[in-house]
Amino acid sequence: MKISNRTESTGRRRTSAAVALGAVLALTATACGDDGSGAGGDKGSEGSGKGKIVFWDNNGGVRTDIWKEVIADFEKANPDIKVDYVGIASTEYQSKVDTAIQGGGLPDVGGVGAAMLAGFAAQNALEPLDDRLGKSSLNGKLNKDMVESLKAAGGGDGTLYSIPTSANNGVLYYRTDLFKKAGLDEPTTWDTFFKAADRLTNKGKNEFGYTIRGGAGSIAQALDAMYGQSGITSFWDGDKTTVNDPKNVAALEKYVGLYKKATPAADLNNDFTKMVAQWDAGKIGMLNHNLGSYQDHVKALGVDKFRGIPQPIGPGGKRVQVSNPVDGIGLFKSSKNKEAAWKFIEFALSHEENSKFNESAGQVPANTEAAKDAWISKAEPTKLAADALSDGSTTIVQLPYYLPDWNTISKADNEPNFQKVLLGKMKAKEFLDTLADQLNEAQAEWKQQQG
Repeated sequence: MKISNRTESTGRRRTSAAVALGAVLALTATACGDDGSGAGGDKGSEGSGKGKIVFWDNNGGVRTDIWKEVIADFEKANPDIKVDYVGIASTEYQSKVDTAIQGGGLPDVGGVGAAMLAGFAAQNALEPLDDRLGKSSLNGKLNKDMVESLKAAGGGDGTLYSIPTSANNGVLYYRTDLFKKAGLDEPTTWDTFFKAADRLTNKGKNEFGYTIRGGAGSIAQALDAMYGQSGITSFWDGDKTTVNDPKNVAALEKYVGLYKKATPAADLNNDFTKMVAQWDAGKIGMLNHNLGSYQDHVKALGVDKFRGIPQPIGPGGKRVQVSNPVDGIGLFKSSKNKEAAWKFIEFALSHEENSKFNESAGQVPANTEAAKDAWISKAEPTKLAADALSDGSTTIVQLPYYLPDWNTISKADNEPNFQKVLLGKMKAKEFLDTLADQLNEAQAEWKQQQG
């Protein structure tokens, strides 16, 4: 377990370094006479409600066009406010914000999804939004579950630091034409999924049954496949995580066994954009992603050559999947124009704009009026996902987004190790034991901090 010990000690060093840095910053703020109420001690100000605000998009490139539409609508309705758009790739967003928190240069407003919310909140970078929402025209018009999800992800104090824009859900996309040609049943169970992955693979013709995510974002997708197969319905058993339960170990072994056997070798480094583009090229049978790529598939394949269905059913006829983080918009505490920034958030979450945004993204709107719009029933994966989440057929394993270290553990710390598993250089059990050690340590530290 040499690699496991090295990774675990790295996690401890990272935590210790963060604590030390926090202490230095606190002392610096005190020495300068600052009250330390914001990022770097900057509590910002309400401003005039006019002028310029800066918006950071946490999915730049993918959502750039639709955000620019929303911004254009906002500037037309609010001619005295100018929004500077900055698109940042999802894989780089957390590090960009973390750097700006410590060194200055945060935007007024930006994307803050559940997965990174606790880390930003722990650094005191976000403005509490409960009071603003309570006085807003949005009050009572946002999906309660999404609001509660973001409250729970904020680190445990029940404060709302981000206004939800949309909910995502895991989807299994499959090529209906290829399945029909091969005489295969729809991959509604894990057994039919693995059978199809094998049957649709013909390496000589560069045809593959599946594309696996080996690059950025691989851990959450692997967890989805693990818990879906094992049927385990809780991330924690007491204070210990279930990620390295023997059933999950066996499930991961089966999942990674697809790599290069039923998937392209290039999958090793594929993030979601590369994976989606590869599937849309037309020679791969199945793809696990989420609602967000639906429109890409429609553009590439049309609506007649594929379907997007909920994740496969596992043991006992029950569907188990891990939670997909709710996305949202946060107001950074250091903003010098909070009034204008809040106006932008309110506008983006209005019925028309939230509907427009989510129709483009293919996701479930947070605005309850937008969620009733006609386009949802026409976007089959979105409708099926909404039904699966509300009809009792699906159990959600809640990931610990409330842990400040969750995003680091599930990305930077373990994505390289997952690639080692795919390459056969690390056993699935060792990988999951390493992940479990880090999670258990982070959970213990969080509980200690909560008192």
